[in-house]
Amino acid sequence: MTSLALTARQQRELDYHREHAAANADEVLRPVDEDVITSPARRPWNAYWSMYDRLLAADLAGKAVLVLGCGFGDDAIRLARLGARVFACDLSPDSLAIAEARARRAGVEIAFAAMPAEAMTYPADSFDAVVFVDILHHVDIAAAMGEVARVLKAGALVIGDELYTHTRLQRLRESALVDGWLYPAMRRWIYGEETPYITADEHKIDEREFALVTAHLSGLETDWFNILEGRLYPSRLRWAARAERVALRPLRRLAPVLAGRVVFSGRLVK
Repeated sequence: MTSLALTARQQRELDYHREHAAANADEVLRPVDEDVITSPARRPWNAYWSMYDRLLAADLAGKAVLVLGCGFGDDAIRLARLGARVFACDLSPDSLAIAEARARRAGVEIAFAAMPAEAMTYPADSFDAVVFVDILHHVDIAAAMGEVARVLKAGALVIGDELYTHTRLQRLRESALVDGWLYPAMRRWIYGEETPYITADEHKIDEREFALVTAHLSGLETDWFNILEGRLYPSRLRWAARAERVALRPLRRLAPVLAGRVVFSGRLVK
């Protein structure tokens, strides 16, 4: 762990993920599903698969790739399978212990390190690419993106798949009707028997925070997902996700207001 003192928020995240890792210790034995990098049949209606379409097109073999907030290592291991030289960091040493064990079982070499995204110890200009998967809503975005810009090389690929909500939609989400009645009623339908993986301080990034993420990117490409998925029906209903993708094409211009997830890519300008 970095010698820098943790903020109160970082300490709460660390405590949560210590318990989360303990409750999911059997993840060590779960092999990483590689369909998203090996299957010729793609899923363009799925945000995560769409992000990997971009990663596959980028040809990261031999490139130094940073996985920020790597958790149990799924994405780090997949990128190593693609031939990248992977460096993966996370705030939680407990999560990293599971990730390291899984990487050994997978037979891939990954340089894991415990550190906050807001105070990384990597040298400047170290990486050819960075991958974000559901991490930015856990961090101080301005500080983390300053560090990301420091450790990336000029022109490095920045690619992510992040939870998102526009402030207008979030006000509706926080209304008494939705927060007090509709969301609790829908929660079991959306999540099933699983306890939602939601920490105390996280919140979906909004349009202003997303602007901070993309402020120094050239060639920015965005794709918006989950207008209804994860809100009115669970992600496990693939047929519904496919139908939503088709039915909502006419609303594409409104997607940055309506969407619940964004996939994006661009090149860092220094």
